[in-house]
Amino acid sequence: MRFISLFIMLTLLSSTTAQPPKTKPKFTNLLAKETSPYLLMHAHNPTNWHAWGPEAFAKAKKEGKLVFLSVGYSSCYWCHVMERESFNNEQVAKILNDSFVCIKVDREERPDIDHIYMTAHQALRGGGGWPLSMFLLPDGRPIVGGTYWPREDKVIDGEKSLGFMSLLKIVAEAWKTDAKAIEKQSEKLSEATLQALGTGPGIALVALDRKIVQGIVDDLKAEFDPDYGGFGNPNRKFRGPKFPTPPRLELVLQVAERAKDKELLKMVTHTLDKMAHGGIWDHLGGGFHRYTVERTWTVPHFEKMLYDNAQLVELYSKAYAATKKPLYRRIVDETLAYVQREMMSPEGAFYSSQDAETHHEEGRFYVWTPEEIVAALPDKADRELLRQVYGLAKVNFEDKYHIFTLPTSMPDLAKEMKMTEDQLNARLAPLKAKLFAERAKRDKPFRNEIALTAWSGQMIAGFAEAGRSLPETKYLETAKSAADFVLKNQVTAAGRLLRTYGAAPGQKPKAAVNGYLEDYAFLVHGLLTLHEATGAAKWLDHSKKLTAVMIQFHGDKKGGFYMTASDHEKLFARSKDQYDGAQPSGNSMAARNLARLWKLTGDEKWRDEAERTFKVFAASLKMNGTGLTAMAQGLDSWIEVQESRKDAKK
Repeated sequence: MRFISLFIMLTLLSSTTAQPPKTKPKFTNLLAKETSPYLLMHAHNPTNWHAWGPEAFAKAKKEGKLVFLSVGYSSCYWCHVMERESFNNEQVAKILNDSFVCIKVDREERPDIDHIYMTAHQALRGGGGWPLSMFLLPDGRPIVGGTYWPREDKVIDGEKSLGFMSLLKIVAEAWKTDAKAIEKQSEKLSEATLQALGTGPGIALVALDRKIVQGIVDDLKAEFDPDYGGFGNPNRKFRGPKFPTPPRLELVLQVAERAKDKELLKMVTHTLDKMAHGGIWDHLGGGFHRYTVERTWTVPHFEKMLYDNAQLVELYSKAYAATKKPLYRRIVDETLAYVQREMMSPEGAFYSSQDAETHHEEGRFYVWTPEEIVAALPDKADRELLRQVYGLAKVNFEDKYHIFTLPTSMPDLAKEMKMTEDQLNARLAPLKAKLFAERAKRDKPFRNEIALTAWSGQMIAGFAEAGRSLPETKYLETAKSAADFVLKNQVTAAGRLLRTYGAAPGQKPKAAVNGYLEDYAFLVHGLLTLHEATGAAKWLDHSKKLTAVMIQFHGDKKGGFYMTASDHEKLFARSKDQYDGAQPSGNSMAARNLARLWKLTGDEKWRDEAERTFKVFAASLKMNGTGLTAMAQGLDSWIEVQESRKDAKK
């Protein structure tokens, strides 16, 4: 009964960047042998971490212990908080070491593990996030879990909320005294997880037509925030965090252009304008933060992810081609300047992310106190101009900092100030340069210098689309060199992809980890975009080869694709991802690629493979279409190719 009470509490509950130690560390665990920056951050915790592998589970079985699984990533703020509070605390570590076998996973390196156990968490209590904290049986089946837990018990609204230490003690005691109850709970959660990881009850009898696409677009209209753009819950007045969700905006933009629908185009441009004016955009250094914690795009969660900036560059480039708004070109130029300055290795690889925090303080690199602005800009007239442009009349973060925003658009502001927009930008440029130079003296957030094939593919697409839409030759050249880098360094002699490229401290960089579905799908997306931008057959040839390998090792004859290859490590489950959130799912991008390959080559085998995929996900498209917007975009393209070929035969 005590465990059942724990289960109820866990379902209702639910991150300092570690720097290399300057002196000999007191503790060193097995993660010191790893190459993942995130795992290495935990290498000197007193917690006896293991990397994912058979050795850890064998130890759990031999010692009769449960597994504590912690999944996170290097730029995850709350992952760092939990590491400081709990995993680096000797008292907590003793409980973990005595009663559990502890496994730490980098979700960027092992998205397969993250996907399975995040699905278990969502089946348990809905929602999700990182760090993901799960308790497992020694055979890997999930029992119960949550996300971030504070170390100590707390009283919230008069009720006691258990902290991590208390939860660990209760779980450990329950395993000793009532193991059957835990095993029974695991059976239920495992069954629910396996069901959620499936693709539904076979192939649904749903017609693959534009009604599906239009239904999804209509649902997006209902979720659209008319004031600030983006999407949310109108019943909650759009309260809560807000993500850019490029897959949704990409679909709306594609349908708007095909149907010449001004209302849909306005949904996209209104969102892009509001993001470009908000704090989610770095007005001094370029690039987008991951999301904002509120509706208005003002206060971001400050980490910067390569995949967000890649997708948003591609989206703003397409929007510029459709509207010719100077703002969109500026956003693309400044984002790509940021990527080339901060997120590329000398070899030409794309780094993965930058942290939200420095010195344990979220956003400190990016925000300004009023005193810091005075010190950087002694001239009062300069500060007054900055105040007018960036809304610096009062602080807007933690009651002491300024986050730069653009309350009034530059054209409107220039008009108010009786000057041209070019004149206003000319006056701002030296002031921004001074602030940027001053900011550059600060300690920078930690940067994850592991390159991921999937995200590199997305960034290649961003540079290629910018090169085509602006147009700008230099961006095409960067896309070409980046594509050559991946094809040279992250493709095996057998033509298969490796997911990561990077180095452990003191070692030379190398590629590692067998590629996942998204690595093939996103890289092919980048190569196809590069082919469409340049006309070079080389990129189309590579796309066809990689897609064939993807079908061979990840494909299901019934349709759709598994996240892992057929010869991959056997896990608790083998899943087909089917949710388009901050990024498209691997299946959605694969389906889009197949439709494009059919259009570009005329080869019916690509048409047939795409159709099988759409049929497998047809029920999900019909019932939960706003969660499969990239898949709907692929279906819309597939229908368009089909219609054009029918017209050509008439």
